[in-house]
Amino acid sequence: MEKTVVKAIQDDYPDDFSWCYGCGKLNENGHHFRTGWSGDNTLTIYTPKDEHTALPGFIYGGLIASLIDCHGIGSASLVLHRKNGHEPGDGIEPPRFVTGSLHVDFIKPTPHGVPLKAVGTIEEIHPKKFKVLTDVFANDTVCAKAEVIAVVMPSTFMD
Repeated sequence: MEKTVVKAIQDDYPDDFSWCYGCGKLNENGHHFRTGWSGDNTLTIYTPKDEHTALPGFIYGGLIASLIDCHGIGSASLVLHRKNGHEPGDGIEPPRFVTGSLHVDFIKPTPHGVPLKAVGTIEEIHPKKFKVLTDVFANDTVCAKAEVIAVVMPSTFMD
């Protein structure tokens, strides 16, 4: 299994949009999820900390949902960035998205002490909306399956 994401889309988010608890590079208390390409799929790898325990030996579902949410938004940004002719690290600010919907099915309890791998496939469903299907693995076991609808952030989002 890959150990890290080398070129993550979150690295290119402008500072004004880098405070998310899940993926914000400037949130010193956050998870710092990082999403990049792995072939035609997107990938986020994260090793949960002790405080992410639901009960001894297992991760709580909120962390899984947060991982999927940020992975989905980052995946949509990757796809549209590539569609616009760019890649992470090329110095061009990527498009930003917000979560339109998040649906998670928890398949198996997620063990603590192993890296989690979120693998996404993306489908454009509208010029401003993308559907991201994500499987979360612990080792080779699928622990969760999810769908995120990511919506291009409107220019009036902060008004």
